[in-house]
Amino acid sequence: MDSRRRRIPRTDSLLVEPRLAAAADRLGRATVKAAVVAAQGQARQGEITPEAVADAAVAALPAHAATLRPVLNATGVIVHTNLGRAPLSAAAVDALAAAAGTTDVELDLATGRRGRRGEGAAQALAAAVPTAEAVHVVNNNAAALVLAATTLAQGRDVVLSRGELVEIGDGFRIPDLLASTGARLREVGTTNRTALADYAAALDDTPSDTPSDTPNGAPGSIFDGAPAGSVGAVLKVHPSNFVISGFTAAVAVAELAPLCARHAVPLVVDVGSGLLAPDPLLPAEPDVATALAHGADLVCASGDKLLGGPQCGLLFGRAALVTRLRRHPLARALRVDKLTLAALEATLRGPEPPVRRMLTADVAVLRARAGRLVDELCAAGCTAEVAECESAVGGGGAPGVTLPSVAVSLPTWYAEPLRLGEPPVLARVERDRTLLDLRTVEPASDQLLADAVRRAGDAHPGRR
Repeated sequence: MDSRRRRIPRTDSLLVEPRLAAAADRLGRATVKAAVVAAQGQARQGEITPEAVADAAVAALPAHAATLRPVLNATGVIVHTNLGRAPLSAAAVDALAAAAGTTDVELDLATGRRGRRGEGAAQALAAAVPTAEAVHVVNNNAAALVLAATTLAQGRDVVLSRGELVEIGDGFRIPDLLASTGARLREVGTTNRTALADYAAALDDTPSDTPSDTPNGAPGSIFDGAPAGSVGAVLKVHPSNFVISGFTAAVAVAELAPLCARHAVPLVVDVGSGLLAPDPLLPAEPDVATALAHGADLVCASGDKLLGGPQCGLLFGRAALVTRLRRHPLARALRVDKLTLAALEATLRGPEPPVRRMLTADVAVLRARAGRLVDELCAAGCTAEVAECESAVGGGGAPGVTLPSVAVSLPTWYAEPLRLGEPPVLARVERDRTLLDLRTVEPASDQLLADAVRRAGDAHPGRR
């Protein structure tokens, strides 16, 4: 063995080196040992000197034990699915940290007995939508729809307009989702036009002369058990990721609710994007409160889109229906963990979440921020300018809606080194320019963004 190989430090001596020992506490011994062994291999191959093994191992260690990396979203897409949808508020992040240890998630501290799981989050949801008789939380909006269809329509029909046969992403489609529950899909209308008469025809074989003597959702009503006919539910799905325009017609919840009530069939409305109440910025976007006010029996929505919270599915509606869903065996498989409950409650009770701030951002303020960044970057030798642009809501919400915004415009080649940098910066390339849309960048991250651009320019001095 040559002298160079003999000088390579032993694994056990490297693992007690202060920097690597501290890293083992943070990242785990196995991760650190793998970095040490790899560095020793580099030394054996002559790629580094034996004296550089410890430094090489430290340099190879990841910043975090998990592989997920924080990314600066400069795309202008507020709810970016590939970036985890809604960024959580500081209050929600604090709640996650508090819930990470042992908590009273199912314990009544006053009595010492078992309590209702997620009571705080349920109360916050109920306060946010006071017209809902009851609420429930599952792990995403697709799960909410699956639970509703399984509970209400397994072995029966779900009536749905052909114009609402939505593909919800990653190849998953509403018809396939419903079929997986054991419900039968009964399509009505056409792709572009559906009338109230189409729904009425589908409900004809559900007895219309045997509705409950009590109002929908009251004790003893049809909503306490399965509908008497072949139709288990009527479903309205908001086509939240596309727009059909031209010769079109659809039936509003307010029109459909009386028909469903006459036939004692629950009307389930999937509003999709998580808007709890009407928003003047998004007048065409359906919301939970309005759907309930117009007669929907059950409404489901996402928690990680326009609400700005963690991934979860939200269910609002008549107490009897929500109770049936909550007591279904499938509800156990779809329940959320303590971290989601904590982040959801903090989102509802806490300050305005980032999604809301991004939606309402003042264009004049964005322009001023862009000007300061461009001045700094140009002083550092980068080719940058202020550019007017348009942002999108994203996340399958408010399709076709754009928001005026302002970006820092760079040469196209910046997009790749920014994406591969630390931290990664995701921009958008438009008209042969790389745009850093500031609507989706928190003001506190402006310096981080400027530093990332400068590093990308320094790495390619001949192109900047």
